[in-house]
Amino acid sequence: MRNALIWLGVGAALLVPLIAAATSPYLAWRDPIYILAGFAGVLSLGLLLLQPLLAARILPGLSPMTSRRVHRWVGVALVIAIVIHVAGLWITSPPDVVDALLFVSATPFSAWGVIAMWAALFAAFLGIYRQRLALRFRVWRLTHTTLASVTIVGSVVHAMLIEGTMEIMTKTALCVLVLLASGRALAKLRVWDVRRRA
Repeated sequence: MRNALIWLGVGAALLVPLIAAATSPYLAWRDPIYILAGFAGVLSLGLLLLQPLLAARILPGLSPMTSRRVHRWVGVALVIAIVIHVAGLWITSPPDVVDALLFVSATPFSAWGVIAMWAALFAAFLGIYRQRLALRFRVWRLTHTTLASVTIVGSVVHAMLIEGTMEIMTKTALCVLVLLASGRALAKLRVWDVRRRA
């Protein structure tokens, strides 16, 4: 029963913000590509909830090997969602995306989004090319976790500063859950302890 409730809670945390965003009045004045980009952003935030839970093997019913494998696939899905998010915004408003990438945008949330994007892409790069880079495990894990943490903090600030399709209460709840899950994972993995290789 406990395991079922945990999975039900995780599912609700992922779906409710998407459903709330789908009812947003802002969608009435947006074209399909912009809407797709927005929902890709909402999905990205939801995937950031799963990643630390999978990395720390907190989700019940999953073996360590399965958690690791799903963590990798969710990471791939996260990168795809980020690319769709940015590409959609580029198609609908190239000047805004250029300003954001150059950190000259007048909107503060843009810089946080760009920082989170690059951190996520570099974290994914390290995940994919870990063996080829021949990094010591402790160095790799600390670097990967640091980039993931920057992604999470940047994404949460980015999301909270935007007044858009995401409904404020569900957005806030999801952001809090992402931060709590990340903190729980960091406490369990203790990546800062260089004497351990867990």
